[in-house]
Amino acid sequence: METEIFEKVKKVFVDEFEIEENMITQQSLIFDELGLDSLDSVDLIVALEKEFGFKVDRAQDGPIIAQIKSIQDIINYVSSKK
Repeated sequence: METEIFEKVKKVFVDEFEIEENMITQQSLIFDELGLDSLDSVDLIVALEKEFGFKVDRAQDGPIIAQIKSIQDIINYVSSKK
């Protein structure tokens, strides 16, 4: 399950942000290493919603999303939504 989520998350980063697939690991830091900024984080949420078929509840999930720093954090968040 986690590997499947990782592959889909990786696909989002490649397709949406044109990041080289070989640069993306579960430990990759999305802002420091992969170069996303705060504006990109909005696009990231929309892309994740589309890829995984759920809606992010800004009120409920906001504090969790604010803590996301790595690909693994995204995997953990997506797992919690399934």
